[in-house]
Amino acid sequence: MLTNAINRKLVMVPSPKEYHQRISGKLEFLLRAFVQDHALGVVYDAPFDVVLSEETVVQPEIIFISKERLDVITEDNVRGAPDLVIEILSEATAERDRIAKRLLYAKYGVKEYWLVDPQTKSIEVLQLGERGFDLVGIFWEGQKMRSPLLGMELEPAEVF
Repeated sequence: MLTNAINRKLVMVPSPKEYHQRISGKLEFLLRAFVQDHALGVVYDAPFDVVLSEETVVQPEIIFISKERLDVITEDNVRGAPDLVIEILSEATAERDRIAKRLLYAKYGVKEYWLVDPQTKSIEVLQLGERGFDLVGIFWEGQKMRSPLLGMELEPAEVF
């Protein structure tokens, strides 16, 4: 069971299923290899607390923090917005990830947000703009996605 505290409301989420964990592992492996090969920063996976405010603590599936912002990392948690947040959708979290967390991550300055959908086998890439997140694109198997933040290219088929 994972927990998040959003605006002082405790949100309990069931543990992820096997397919979810497999996707998370593949994606983290690919992202970590790219980030290390290009000396861009660090990658963490859940459970690792991200403290956005005293009232809001979340545990995204995967986060990236650039080498320029490593000072937000403490021994216990990340204190501030990661540069990239990746959430893997599930029945229990999809609505919250698409609406509440999207607004939350934009509010606190996450630069890029990926929504990974195991059902549709797609990855939605959002980039922070002046009024919240702007859609970069939704990418399915057979397509190549590119992260504007990292410059990393990825085929969703590598993840699903």
